[in-house]
Amino acid sequence: MTNQSPRIAFIKARWHADIVDRAYDGFTDAATGLIPNAQIDPYDVPGAFEMPLLAKKLAQTGKYDAVVAAALVVDGGIYRHDFVAQAVVTGLMQAGLETGIPCFSVSLTPHNYQETDLHTAFFTEHFIKKGAEAAEAVRQVLVLESQLAELDQVSAA
Repeated sequence: MTNQSPRIAFIKARWHADIVDRAYDGFTDAATGLIPNAQIDPYDVPGAFEMPLLAKKLAQTGKYDAVVAAALVVDGGIYRHDFVAQAVVTGLMQAGLETGIPCFSVSLTPHNYQETDLHTAFFTEHFIKKGAEAAEAVRQVLVLESQLAELDQVSAA
């Protein structure tokens, strides 16, 4: 990586925060070994729908090498949660495309989530795993970004 001290924004939706925050835990734990010297700045938003706009604003600051966003979007029985989930993923992708800063999603949309001990335990563990996987994905993209920067320097010379 060109930037030996990358700065990463991590956005956390507050709906089901007890579960969603485990993605942050998994990310930071894995990043310690995968992305040494990374500065990870957490940000909270009310829900998943607010994540893409904040991701874009953070990316536009020029201070971040990557943005990660985590949420648990569940079927509340009133609206189609799949529409929210699709809007969030599309919004994060658009934020990355418009700013050139990679944006990652650790947003899960289970079809069957109930606030039982069994489901809570399952998704808590799953978010830890997904957070760690996101750290690996960020590492891989930062390495790729570094390689692309080196290609630009060679072609400019």
